[in-house]
Amino acid sequence: MLKSLMTTLLVASALSVASIAQAADITLRATANSNENDEDYDGLVVFKNYVENASNGAIAVELFIGTQLCATGEECLQGVADGSIDIYISTSGGAAGLFPYIQVLDLPYLMSDDRVAETVLTGNFTRQLRERALADSDNKIRLMTIGNTGGWRNYANTQRTVKSPDDLKGLKMRTVPADLPQQVATAVGAAPTPIPWPELFTSLQTGVVEGTANGITDIMSMKFPDAGLKYLTLDGHSYMGAFWWMSNDRFQSLSPEQKQIVVDGFAALQQATFASPKRKEIAAYQDFLKAGGEIYVPTAEEKAAFQAAVAPVFDWFKTNVTGGAEVFDQFQAAVAEAQAKVDAERAADLN
Repeated sequence: MLKSLMTTLLVASALSVASIAQAADITLRATANSNENDEDYDGLVVFKNYVENASNGAIAVELFIGTQLCATGEECLQGVADGSIDIYISTSGGAAGLFPYIQVLDLPYLMSDDRVAETVLTGNFTRQLRERALADSDNKIRLMTIGNTGGWRNYANTQRTVKSPDDLKGLKMRTVPADLPQQVATAVGAAPTPIPWPELFTSLQTGVVEGTANGITDIMSMKFPDAGLKYLTLDGHSYMGAFWWMSNDRFQSLSPEQKQIVVDGFAALQQATFASPKRKEIAAYQDFLKAGGEIYVPTAEEKAAFQAAVAPVFDWFKTNVTGGAEVFDQFQAAVAEAQAKVDAERAADLN
């Protein structure tokens, strides 16, 4: 009897899913070059659920996780531009070739904490970047929202406890093959060493590099302690932004009601990616300590020394990055406004 009931329920469920798929007038193809343990996937699942439910099945969202549709930022963004991909998530590095100014989020120590960062990214600054990216892509690539992918970047290494820039001097620091992170590494006294992400474990293990700047969830998901990574300094120097792009042709083809559903879906996705790293890093920090890792939190004075060391990078960004000066000023203004708002809210809540 129970077996018969379960069979009936499974058949009914399959028919329900089939009917929704048949009812879909639009299918959005969304891709993330990551895996199902990543914050990007968490965001896409929330987006898919929201859009399909809110549209009553008229819009379906098909997820492609990994490199099924494209393998690099350049390739994936080309797919968005030509319409073969509807939605794609990149890091700043993945899209810097087309939109170099989005690396402004990689500039160190400009945002103080999650509350400020999330206030900035839910405000007009993201819309300003959207307008610029549309203009620079001939109205083909639309920035929908900016979320998070991995928390904050922190210095981690195989050699010693890092409390100041002096402790980083000469350390072979892994960077992506881009100018800005190499400028930052040089400013704090490290020796920037460009290494592709898939090669980082072996590079740490063999001493090709001695340090990296990543969030704890990435460090643990890649099992870097097994490669000798032991020392972690929670300086939180840059926010790991996730840029969510959509084909503007596809977006503009939607009805006003469908556009609102998609925009609201991205708002839900953004909130999910803000929350996901906070939850996942709890276990990640515990696992790092269990693996023999050491975690150091800099004092206010020590963090100020890091901030002073990287100050020249801001001028470099404004001078050498296309659109850098204007975007930097917009970002600074957005951060100042967000900090004032958060400070006022804190003061009100402390009364």
